[in-house]
Amino acid sequence: MKKEGLAAKMRKSWKKTTKPGRRAAAKNLVSQEFKVSAPNHTWVSDITYIKTKEGWLYLTAVIDLFSRKVVGMSMGEHLETSLVERALNQALYQRSPPEGLIHHSDRGCQYTSEEFSKVAKKNGIILSMSGTGNCYDNAVAESFFHTLKTEHVYQRKYITREEAKRSLFDYVEFFYNRKRAHSFLGYLSPEEFEMNWNKQAV
Repeated sequence: MKKEGLAAKMRKSWKKTTKPGRRAAAKNLVSQEFKVSAPNHTWVSDITYIKTKEGWLYLTAVIDLFSRKVVGMSMGEHLETSLVERALNQALYQRSPPEGLIHHSDRGCQYTSEEFSKVAKKNGIILSMSGTGNCYDNAVAESFFHTLKTEHVYQRKYITREEAKRSLFDYVEFFYNRKRAHSFLGYLSPEEFEMNWNKQAV
């Protein structure tokens, strides 16, 4: 990098964005084991915030651990349980996973809410949650948000939330999932990695 005159984009310090829930959290079934053998075995989810002139835009992403593909996404101006519900429902609609899927998140009040638990139970999903205050337990989701912000968000100044929504959707759907190479995937994109796996599984 030095020879080519390149410099890394700096990582900003981690900041907590959600409040811990009052309900009992689920056990940590992932335990920082972020490699799985097939799609729709384990999904991870988290919430981050994007600055606009109108105020914060909150973004929830649901990521398949197998391919690191973003399979569900929701954006809104409030940190309500419906934000994470919409992202999960989008992922369920797109993927139709079998019963027994593990959904891993932090212990934020949105994920520990009764409403979210009902959605998970209805769809045969097993909830898993990080240890208290341990961001490394959800490192894949944290890594995705870091990539999103350093490669895309920090290069822009959003005026409205709608502008930010369109920009983030385009980045995730048309670049991150389909074109961005991941060293973890042998420098394939998430979509290419899943396509190769599906061909071999036939």
